Amino acid sequence: MKILTVSDKVEQLIYSPAIKRLFGDVDLVLGCGDLPFYYLEYIVTMLGGPLFYVIGNHANAVRKQYAPRQEWQYPGGCENIDGRVVRYRKLLIAGLEGSMRYNQNPFFQYTEREMAWKVWRLVPSLVLNRLLHGRYLDILITHAPPFGIHDQEDRCHQGFRAFRTLMDRFRPSYLIHGHVHVYSPTEITETIYRQTKVLNTYGYRTLEIDGGHLE
Repeated sequence: MKILTVSDKVEQLIYSPAIKRLFGDVDLVLGCGDLPFYYLEYIVTMLGGPLFYVIGNHANAVRKQYAPRQEWQYPGGCENIDGRVVRYRKLLIAGLEGSMRYNQNPFFQYTEREMAWKVWRLVPSLVLNRLLHGRYLDILITHAPPFGIHDQEDRCHQGFRAFRTLMDRFRPSYLIHGHVHVYSPTEITETIYRQTKVLNTYGYRTLEIDGGHLE
């Protein structure tokens, strides 16, 4: 299985007619936030899906409708997996949206305690995975990074300790995040933390999977 992961930046190689030629063999797309509504819909339309995603702190994967009532509109053909565990083929995937709270915007920002609660709410599904499939989780997609891994010192780009706790206890093969922009090839975007490979997917990446286990 081949996976395309995207986050934070509209890539011209993807948002173009070349997408089918370059990524037509992709089986699954994972979005890690801060991508425009139209971009996700274009990807899922051209590649055929599925596309699982979480929302970033800027919420530009959703549009708020003000009439006749306020409600969020989500990109068509894509599936928001924030706070959920899903199974695609043999792959176990979970998602956690948003960033560290850094201003008064009430949406898609969380304190450390609030994110820890979101992680805690995943636990029953992860334990059930272990009972049914012999492992807790293959991939966790997030917008923000874990604390101390690929994060930055400013409040907005600080990572969550709760993600490290999840990796300690449930050992996903991958944690894939966005949020931290990459401007230099010398910046670290891949880190091994215990049994988890942490990847910053700013822009895009591709991953190869064999038989439901990550290589």
